[in-house]
Formats: sequence, structure tokens, C-alpha cells
Amino acid sequence: MKTTLFALLFALLGSFAAPCAAALLEREVSFSESEIQKSLLKNGPQTKNYGWMTVTLSDPPRISVGTPEGRIGLAARIHVAVLGGAPIPVDVTGTAGIRYDDNSKAFFLENPVVQSVESQAIPKEAQPSARQAANTLINNYFRNRPVYQLREDGTPQEIAARWLLRSVRIEPGRLVATLSPL
Repeated sequence: MKTTLFALLFALLGSFAAPCAAALLEREVSFSESEIQKSLLKNGPQTKNYGWMTVTLSDPPRISVGTPEGRIGLAARIHVAVLGGAPIPVDVTGTAGIRYDDNSKAFFLENPVVQSVESQAIPKEAQPSARQAANTLINNYFRNRPVYQLREDGTPQEIAARWLLRSVRIEPGRLVATLSPL
């Protein structure tokens, strides 16, 4: 009876000890909105031609980390040229999630969605097409372009994150990465 009771107590303590040990070894590092925006400046322009409409993103979108809560807000100015006409400036806003790709050691926007397209020069009947074109452009822009890449020659935190990153979450003004060897 004592042996069974001791084995049960040991198993019970073991089930509590493993999560506690993992929690003790966890560490969080964060990447600020300004660090991410600076990283985005390295990305070049993007143009998508639909035959009857050309959509161009000349400068990287501005981001706001954690606005709305748990998401990344996007704001960009694109230029839309319909049937070879002069490009019309269009202000676009949207949101996205975040994902970490361990193979490239980089953070990518996940499922960016354009929520609004505003321009005085676009006729009302063309706005749904402009929104769809902007959504495609933004998705293509971020498909292979990370918003932040962990560098081999970066800070000690970045180097550790390259090997120990277990999860990432969005908080107001920053991305928070949880590092753990377990």
C-alpha cells in the first residue's frame, strides 16, 4: 500500500513539475513596432496588372501592432490606373495576423485583408473591383516578404530566438516571442 501511494504521489508531482520546469525555462523577447516598420522599408514596390487595371504599391504599408487588439493594422497608399489612364491615389486600410516560419526564421503577415478603399477619384461602381485588386496586391506583397527576419548576426535575443522560438503573440506596439528549450 505504501509503495502504491508513493508511486501515485511521485506521478502526481511529476505531472506538475514538467510544466513548471518548462515555464521556468521560458523567456520572452519582443520586437517593437518601429523595428518592424524599419524592416519593412527594405521591401521594394509591387505592381499587379489585370489587363484593364494596374495597381501599384510604391512604398511599404505602415503597420500598427496590436491595433485592433490581437491583430496588425495596415495602412497604405496604392495607385490604381484604369484602362491605361493616369494613376489614381487610393488609401487602403486592413488587418492581418502574424505567423512565424521556422525555415526562414522570419515573421510573416497571416491572411491580410483589405477592409477599406478610399478615393475621391474612383467611381462608386469601380470600388468593389478596386478593393478586390488592393486585397490581391497586399496578399501578393506579403506572401514572400517577411515583416521581420531574425538575423544570424543580430542581437543576442535575435540569435536565441532563431533556435528557441516556440510561439508569438501580438500585443499593443510589439510582437512578443516566447522562447523555450523544451
